[in-house]
Formats: sequence, C-alpha cells, structure tokens
Amino acid sequence: MWSGRGALRGHLVAVGLSGVVGTCREESLRSYRLFAARDPRVLLGIDPEGAWGLRDVIALMARKCGVSADPGCVSGHDVIDPERTLAALDAFAGRLAAVARRGAPVLLGTGHPHRLIGFYGALADALSAAGCAVLTPAQGRCVDITTRFGLRTHTLDYVRGVGLVRDSEVGRPGCATGAHSHSPLPVRLALAAAEEAGGPLPELVIGDHGWVCGAGQLGFEAIGLADTDDPAPFVGEAEGLLSVVVPLDDGVRSDHYLPLTRYVLNRACLSQ
Repeated sequence: MWSGRGALRGHLVAVGLSGVVGTCREESLRSYRLFAARDPRVLLGIDPEGAWGLRDVIALMARKCGVSADPGCVSGHDVIDPERTLAALDAFAGRLAAVARRGAPVLLGTGHPHRLIGFYGALADALSAAGCAVLTPAQGRCVDITTRFGLRTHTLDYVRGVGLVRDSEVGRPGCATGAHSHSPLPVRLALAAAEEAGGPLPELVIGDHGWVCGAGQLGFEAIGLADTDDPAPFVGEAEGLLSVVVPLDDGVRSDHYLPLTRYVLNRACLSQ
C-alpha cells in the first residue's frame, strides 16, 4: 500500500516525480521567458493581471516547486521539493473530498493522455461512485488547434470520463491514445457546450495544461498537476484563478502515478 505519506515521499523521489526530475533547467527558463513575453503558447489560456517579468516567474516557481531561485542557474535538471508536492496533493485531495460530499458535477481533462489518463480516470471513477456527475460535453466535436506543425483539426473525446483531444486523422474514439496538447480550446468548447445544453456546469474542473488554466480563467474552480516548465498554472494559482496546483514531473511512466492515485483517494476518503 502506498497510502502513507513517508512511503509516497520515497516513491516520488525514487521515480523522479519530485526531487531531481527529468525537466531540464534550459527548457524551464525558455518557458519562463516566453511567459514573461506573454507568448500564448505558454499562457495555456490564462490572462495574468500581474506584470510577471522573468525574475518574478523564477521566484514564483522557486516558491511553488522548489526549483533554483538563482537566475544565473542556467543548466542541469530541475529539482522539485517533494514536501511541496505532498502538501499540494493534500490540498488537492481536500478539494476532491469537498466536491464529493456535495455530489457536485465535475469535468476532467488532460493534455497528457499517454501519461496521466490512468490517474484522472481513477479520480473520475471514484467521484462517480460518490454521486458526482462526471461530465462529457461536446464529445466528438472538432476543434482547430495551432501546433508546431501548423493548424490541425482535433476531435474532443472522453476516455474513462476524462477529456482529451486526438488528431482527427489518427486513432478511433474511445481508445486511450490522444494528442499531447497545451491548448485551452478543448475546455472552452466543452464548457460552452454544457452551457448551451442548459447544464449542468462543473463545480470543479480537474486536469492540467489548458484544461485547468482555461477553466480557471473562465471562473470555474480548477485544480491540477503541473511540471516546472509550465509556469501558467502556478501563476494562475498565485492570482486566484486556480485553487490547487501540484508540482511534479508530468512525463514519467504512467504506472508511476498509481501511488499518487491511491494516496489522493485515501486522503479524500474516496477509496473503493
């Protein structure tokens, strides 16, 4: 069992979810510079109120994640403080418990389906069992997303109740493969479709990348996961747009997230 805090801390460090992570400093600094320049590729759907210059972003990420606060540190691998990850997971579980007690509707979505579909799918299963409606609005609709290969048409789909996008020319509906995406357009489409249908609307959005940032910017409570090269969710949390952001490496093997699932569900009293 990985429900204990000490055991989970050891696991986080052993597999690189926290501690020394796979994300390199150069990659993170590039994202921080782009964020400071308000590049939409890294804003992930938020419209920051603060100035957020490069030094401000570095200082925030040091506080939230534990990365180096020294702007002169320009190489090597990032470090995430596992205690910050654990504290955020506890807060994350608290928000799950609150929405489960109300039996309120939820929306889940990920831009990392290859890595995180199992984590979010288990949350969706547990919340559904607790009486929450797991929403799947706009399933099958097309959304045009700008990628490094140009404008591509994607299809919004749900796997185990978790939203994702897939290239319209690849794959089939219902399978777990999907596209890696930072775009807020899928959650905007989903929320607009839910509203057009007369509801219900989610009381909590759970996910990462554009799913949580886009939802938070629209005024929905949102919680999620984020790596050190994605400053937008942490800025969103600092400005009150997101409720909880868990710092961790979002690119490790999918099975390495299973202990986090057990821990969060135990903390939220949602274990089945």
